[in-house]
Amino acid sequence: MKTIKMCKIALLIALSMGVIACGSDGKDGVDGADGQAGTPGLPGADATAPTVSASTVTNIEFINHIVTDGVVTVEFGITNESGYAITGLTDASVYLAAKTENGMQRSRDGSIGGNATVGGTSPTTGASLTLLDNGNYQLVAPMAGVLADTEALIRLQVGGGDIAKSPYVLIAKPEMMHTSTTETCYACHVDYAESDLKHAGYVALNTDGEVDFVGGCMVCHNNVARDVAADGTSLNTGGYAKNTMQMLGHINHQNFEKDFEPANCYTCHAEPVMNTSLAGNGCVDCHNTTSSSSAAKVLSNSNSSDFDARAFHLNKSGLETLQGMRVSYTAETTAPQKNDAGVWCTTMSLFSIDGDTKTQVNIGELYNKDGDTTGATNVVGKPIVYAGAYLHGYYNESIVGRFAGHGSNEIKTDNADGSRTHCFPSPSSGFDNASIMATARISLSYPGWVQDDGKTSMSFTAYSDAVDQTSGDIVKYERRLAVTGDSCTTCHNSETNYHKNGAYNDGGDDCVACHNNGQDRSAANSAPGFGPMVHSMHWGIGNTLSGAKTDVDGNNIANSATALNAINCVSCHADGIDLNAIPNQYIRAKAFNNGDQTKMASPITANCFACHNSAQALNHMELNGGEISAEKGSGNDGNWFTQPTGESCSTCHAEGRSFGIEKYHKFER
Repeated sequence: MKTIKMCKIALLIALSMGVIACGSDGKDGVDGADGQAGTPGLPGADATAPTVSASTVTNIEFINHIVTDGVVTVEFGITNESGYAITGLTDASVYLAAKTENGMQRSRDGSIGGNATVGGTSPTTGASLTLLDNGNYQLVAPMAGVLADTEALIRLQVGGGDIAKSPYVLIAKPEMMHTSTTETCYACHVDYAESDLKHAGYVALNTDGEVDFVGGCMVCHNNVARDVAADGTSLNTGGYAKNTMQMLGHINHQNFEKDFEPANCYTCHAEPVMNTSLAGNGCVDCHNTTSSSSAAKVLSNSNSSDFDARAFHLNKSGLETLQGMRVSYTAETTAPQKNDAGVWCTTMSLFSIDGDTKTQVNIGELYNKDGDTTGATNVVGKPIVYAGAYLHGYYNESIVGRFAGHGSNEIKTDNADGSRTHCFPSPSSGFDNASIMATARISLSYPGWVQDDGKTSMSFTAYSDAVDQTSGDIVKYERRLAVTGDSCTTCHNSETNYHKNGAYNDGGDDCVACHNNGQDRSAANSAPGFGPMVHSMHWGIGNTLSGAKTDVDGNNIANSATALNAINCVSCHADGIDLNAIPNQYIRAKAFNNGDQTKMASPITANCFACHNSAQALNHMELNGGEISAEKGSGNDGNWFTQPTGESCSTCHAEGRSFGIEKYHKFER
């Protein structure tokens, strides 16, 4: 096919009309009327658009495709990184998964769907690639298993040698092929194509240049599994891969070992699930018709047009009850104040929420110190199985340790209005320079709840404002929390707790009541504070030390966070990180120092060293003022948290600087 440019057409018309010469006497004729101005920027009649025969980036512009019996024909254009048309293409491949009654399917033997390649080491017989015009090509791909009416998912890739390979591009995709989305997958698997994880290079784009993560995966991981012979060897019939897409979602994700509930289908399925038959795709991965007779009955009696398997699973798993409880209660506690005896106290309250109505719950009547769940089946969320309060030192918008708590002759009083007052006659020393604030934690039971270190309770944590010990003035409690509200619950979606009644909601805000600058938690000797601990437990030495995953002998092994790409900080830090905003204040750091309670770490160093824990990395941090084993000192006047550190990390690594953290870690999707 040859394209004639419009300027050339105009020239041909002029020649045919004999208007090139303007008069028989050779003199200029009378000026005609002014014509319309030409379009700026168009080349002249003899100008030729530049072309190239090599590229470092190859972009595909899809034009059209045709599927006939046994043949797929694709027309497309390609340009390089500068937008110039590319000539000389010799390599291209196309893959087709057919939509069948069993879902998407592509057999390796080509009996269903197929693939074809031009160029490379294994070209397909009969396949051809033709240059139609500068940068435009036609790929003819024979596929014996394809019919003209085949509804198909088709993936194209071109390039090789001097012409860089293009991304995979989905040029055709059936409607309602899947109900999970790129966004739900990328909540955890952020920008998978840019990672160094398995199959990252297979992530596909749609024709608009947007990532289609699930569609790209399904070209190979179809709805139909690859057949296996009686001796266990793989055959070339059935689907392309042994792991179907639904198995990857339903089975493999169950290996995520900490507080992930596979029955929370909404986590991945943004739209209602299409299949409503236990014998169909997806269901058989977890169910069979004999062991799931109740589910089979529900499905058989349901109208498939209005049955939502997501809601069904949420209800059957009890998650619907927990999610209802989560929005139906809130906890509060008062700023600490001294009673008539001069003892510091705080008063906690629990409220039930019904629309705009807020009703106080009677803690004393509903609290069951023995953890008996009698009656919990009939009255959701009751009884209360934990109600505890602590007083903390508060300085420079940071919690700097526990001023008073359990074990200090705590006195609990249930009040007539349903609140509970906690008083602490024996507070700790060393907080003279700090204000005092309170936290309260109230946990509820529910049907199926078990007593296990507060891991399964429905918990609510409240933070009070602080009070200045000298003036008695109220100091507003503010703490920098650099993560988003759903940072933890995207993965930890079970609505339960890690331990000690600390919930994952609100970016793990509950955890800060214990894991803060001054509490000096060990966290399995992984890292101190909150941020460093989270970093380490996911991608540092704490990943193995956490004990969340063990082998058959009970030895700790790395947890599932290793399956995610650690550089994608945007998973939690969606709004980026401002290193300049981190308070220049030490963190108590026995976790870095074999339990030595006299040691401290500077804050940015503590967060970075939690993952970058090599001797070379630590040496770099220390050369720039960072510390992980500074001496706290033996004084009891609280001076340790008033002393600034000497680290200068933000000078080079704050966002926007020459070696800004965003150049090495991703804070944008």
